[in-house]
Amino acid sequence: MTAIEFNHQLLGMQSKLGFFAKSLTSDTEDAKDLLQETIYKALTNRDRFQGDKNLKAWTFTIMKNTFINNYRRNVRANTINDSTDNSYFLNLSTDSVFQSPESSHNEKEIRAAISELPEDYRLPFEMHTKGYKYKEIAEYLDQPLGSVKSKIFFARKRLMERLKDFR
Repeated sequence: MTAIEFNHQLLGMQSKLGFFAKSLTSDTEDAKDLLQETIYKALTNRDRFQGDKNLKAWTFTIMKNTFINNYRRNVRANTINDSTDNSYFLNLSTDSVFQSPESSHNEKEIRAAISELPEDYRLPFEMHTKGYKYKEIAEYLDQPLGSVKSKIFFARKRLMERLKDFR
């Protein structure tokens, strides 16, 4: 297989690889990064590809292995080794993090701005910031999904206007 044929076939699979990356990462930006890294690895290792093999399976395997390696690397990076005698760092409360007076003041201002939102905008926005999915919020509030998304969007917009000094 020539380099031109290889590149053409690889670019033809880009949308399918993108869907696969999205299914692995569940995040659009991470999926784009994974897709870019996969295509880069496929292009740099083109000489390792044997022409009688399935290019699609080869590139999907590269993507899967890249995802697994990145996941393992991230897990290792987030591991805390506590070498203190009484595991002080592991038992340290996350609430004990120091806050400067300025950040405490800013947090109060942000919370006040959120509380000033009309309730039909505030409630979906607060649920979204707590980690609820759009669909869960729509079911809980018994509202259409599109309405929930637009209320959260307009709540963000109002907050950005109200808190424009914080950017």
